[in-house]
Amino acid sequence: MKQFSSKVIEELGYYVYALIDPRDHKIFYIGKGCGNRVFRHCLAAIQEDDETLKLDTIRAILKSGLEVGHYILRHKLSEEAALQMESLLIDVLTYSAFNTEHVLANIKSGHHQWNEGIKTIEEIDIIYECKKINIDSNDKGHILLVSLNRSYDSAKAKIGYKRVDIYQKTRKYWSISQRRAKDVRYVLGVYHGVVRAVLNVNGYTWSKVDSELGNEFKQERCCFEGILDEYSPYMNKDVTDYPFGSGGAFRYI
Repeated sequence: MKQFSSKVIEELGYYVYALIDPRDHKIFYIGKGCGNRVFRHCLAAIQEDDETLKLDTIRAILKSGLEVGHYILRHKLSEEAALQMESLLIDVLTYSAFNTEHVLANIKSGHHQWNEGIKTIEEIDIIYECKKINIDSNDKGHILLVSLNRSYDSAKAKIGYKRVDIYQKTRKYWSISQRRAKDVRYVLGVYHGVVRAVLNVNGYTWSKVDSELGNEFKQERCCFEGILDEYSPYMNKDVTDYPFGSGGAFRYI
């Protein structure tokens, strides 16, 4: 296996690197590290049995008689700077708005990809200019906050949290009591402390099966029905004063 000499390692410091598939000359992995980190993936593909997109890609390259391309993109970096640059490159190469075809083999998305990652100018305003939510006194006791942290970003949502649109992400499947469901007039879909969807509820059903996966829940879960209101005064408001709690997916106001 390839490796750097001690002198080269000392000069490099922390660096950001790319792995290239010689069959199509495309980047398939972005990483950061120091020393001989850039070469460790090929070694793992040979010595380990784990099946991941990254390792399987490397094995296919080697099996074809070719070599993985290794590129150092930036070096002489601090560890923090390398982390930030790795995050930026992963976001640029995977952001669905302008990169719909090429998918990296990285398991994790860019670090801080919501707070500091790629944003539209509208999202920048939402994050840094959004005001605290002001609950109408008539609505208190009738608002349900639901966390969309696992489903909002469709490109990164894991199996079990993929939904076709924001309506489906907001309305189901919530493990609440039938008694409490009767009082809910508004379901607010919250992503990282900001309301990104407001569902005006006009009904609900109960399901014991996830229709997307066919999995059966232990207890029936609520599926709200209604209309999304993009002009609601609750849209794009900061609700961090109403935390979900550790591992929580919903809470009432």
